Amino acid sequence: MLGRLREDTRAMCDRDPAAKRCLEVALTYPGVHAVWGYRIANRLWSAELRLPARLFSHLVRLLTGVEIHPAATIGRRVTIDHGMGVVIGETAEVGDDVHMYHGVTLGGDVNEPVKRHPTLEDGVRVGANATLLGDITVGEGATVGAGSVLTRDVPAGATVAGVPAKRVDGSD
Repeated sequence: MLGRLREDTRAMCDRDPAAKRCLEVALTYPGVHAVWGYRIANRLWSAELRLPARLFSHLVRLLTGVEIHPAATIGRRVTIDHGMGVVIGETAEVGDDVHMYHGVTLGGDVNEPVKRHPTLEDGVRVGANATLLGDITVGEGATVGAGSVLTRDVPAGATVAGVPAKRVDGSD
């Protein structure tokens, strides 16, 4: 677990030009703290300690402004820059090396006990205040622009933006 915490910190240090030292990141970045809190809550959830997992997750939300359901799947080196207002739903799946900015929502679009939240494959970037809804997949290395509303799959490497989000990188 300690190795994962170091890895999360190093990832943020590498992605944020404002980060001058990793110690500063470890002590003062709420997005990093939210990911760490998720890792603990997820272990509790996986151990069938559902109420303690939800209570711990709630405490992390109060402290960081980031809400990550303990049943979500979060990969390695996931970073949340600025953090405040991020919501990651129960059935969301976030791959390795994903970078999100403040205000991102990975939300559900149905009120049923099914896969109802987005999947972000490895290396995805999601801009500030983007809203991704439903059981959609954002392909490896894709980018979702700030303020976008996305309700459809995005192919690997594509860039989408707007309301509703459409491909803007010159490809069809």
